[in-house]
Amino acid sequence: MKLDMPPFQQARVLVVGDVMLDRYWHGDAMRISPEAPVPVVHVGNREGRPGGAGNVALNIAALGAATSLVGVVGKDDEGEELKSRLNAAGVYCDFLQSADKPTITKLRVISRHQQLIRLDFEQPFDAQDIAGLDTKVANLLDNAQTLVLSDYAKGGLAEVAALIQLGRRKNIPVIVDPKGTDFNKYRGATLLTPNLSEFEAVVGRSATEEELVSKGQRLVQELGLEALLITRGEHGMTLIRPNSPELHLPAHAQEVFDVTGAGDTVISVLAASMAAGHTMADATMLANLAAGLVVGKLGTAAISAPELRRTMLAEQGSGRGVMTSEQLQIAVQDAKAHGETIVFTNGCFDIIHAGHVGYLAQARKLGKRLVVAINDDASVRRLKGSGRPINPVERRMAVLAGLEAVDWVVSFPEDTPEGLLHLLQPDVLVKGGDYTLEKVVGGEYVQSYGGQVKALEFLDDCSTSAIVEKMKDLD
Repeated sequence: MKLDMPPFQQARVLVVGDVMLDRYWHGDAMRISPEAPVPVVHVGNREGRPGGAGNVALNIAALGAATSLVGVVGKDDEGEELKSRLNAAGVYCDFLQSADKPTITKLRVISRHQQLIRLDFEQPFDAQDIAGLDTKVANLLDNAQTLVLSDYAKGGLAEVAALIQLGRRKNIPVIVDPKGTDFNKYRGATLLTPNLSEFEAVVGRSATEEELVSKGQRLVQELGLEALLITRGEHGMTLIRPNSPELHLPAHAQEVFDVTGAGDTVISVLAASMAAGHTMADATMLANLAAGLVVGKLGTAAISAPELRRTMLAEQGSGRGVMTSEQLQIAVQDAKAHGETIVFTNGCFDIIHAGHVGYLAQARKLGKRLVVAINDDASVRRLKGSGRPINPVERRMAVLAGLEAVDWVVSFPEDTPEGLLHLLQPDVLVKGGDYTLEKVVGGEYVQSYGGQVKALEFLDDCSTSAIVEKMKDLD
């Protein structure tokens, strides 16, 4: 199935749940303490990141969606830091403040990318702490397309059933990341996203895939859910819906570095994608790709839209090769978002010879990505005569795509590539042969937005026309 990137900038998501501050202290551990058999860490770097529901909101904002967050913090510096960091990332925070409990804080001490210890500073919130939370949620729901409930069993979602009803009465999808063994409190939610351990703690162990799906279907029916998404670590994830076959997606992680926050990433991409208009199935596929990205990072980390887009394109085989102009525009935008220099060249490339190969290798050295645009067959005939091209456009593109120096190949029907230049706006326009800079078609336009125009030479005695004439002589 082909995936499209959701228009995240059009999405509006409200996150409610247990917010916390994740602290990380980094340093070298070069010796063992004389006081106890523990490493001595010389702390050299400290950082703080939003955790829990805060990390969910941060992930959604990183995708480009409008994000609001409701939760409970203490009247302390940690609460202020948490709000400041979220505001800086574009998250609107409407927090309740507990009079006598601290902001939930988790401190991790790390040496050489290895977590040595975690210290938790927290007290569960009670009914007094969350009084008025439903009013805040109701006020923000009018501007939301999806409601996310991020439960970490810290007391912030003690009235989760009422919040689910608030969302459903407004016909807003409610996605819940559950905790504990009592899933009845999540009755009526649109989608639950337990991991496998959480799921089996409720329904019992499943010996086979069929048993897992059967228990999942039964849970969906009992709780009145629209779907259940079970995240299964190295076994990927499984989406279960009533009256539909299960959707099983394999894991995409190349190397698991740290699973912290992976569940937050899954629910974030799900919520933002559905708010942007994607189906639940497509949103689940994107969430699965994002999960593979985040486990390769240390600690709680947000996945950006360019990162997700690049992974999506690579998964669909669009990392390099032959593309349509529409596909190429997306790929070029993604490459630019990653700071990559785009080099563009064009020609007929009828019979690929050593001159072409050397020229394209030179062009590739001028940037990070090389786009080769070729005239289609009708265009070549207009430019070269009725006997050309020797090779049809599909074959010419296939040969070019196989060259190491070439990233993307695209054809165009016009006599010049000016339309593509306006669409892609490459950083460098290159032309070979006996062209001067003044004669390069589109050169003036590329220079108008700050791009460069370069002229390179083919190898001596190498030209398609010369090869064709020699073949005629041999005949």
